[in-house]
Amino acid sequence: MAVTKIIKIDDKDVTFKASAATPRIYRNLFGRAIFKELSKLEKDIDKNGDEDLDMFSLEMFENLAYVFARQGEPDKKFTTPYEWLDQFSTFSIYEILPELISLWGMNIQQQEEYKKTSSN
Repeated sequence: MAVTKIIKIDDKDVTFKASAATPRIYRNLFGRAIFKELSKLEKDIDKNGDEDLDMFSLEMFENLAYVFARQGEPDKKFTTPYEWLDQFSTFSIYEILPELISLWGMNIQQQEEYKKTSSN
């Protein structure tokens, strides 16, 4: 089962979705593990607070947002993160990342609950 969340970005409602397929999609697109990326990104934000993040952390955030949006809005054909980001004039990591982390957490929790109920 998937979890969706609508987040307003630049006065547009954007549907983000996380599911069991998310890690595979992320790995296929970027060649890296989403779990490690999210963990590193959370640590970087905790460490830096409101300071600027390094380019690698910003790219991770943009890639995560892209994958969640790509799943949430499959009818919109964005071929690259650049193409997807280009539709916005502003895109604040500090406003959006907590929402995406929450979405991912709800997805993990839902998968764990499903495993518990299906193993009984």
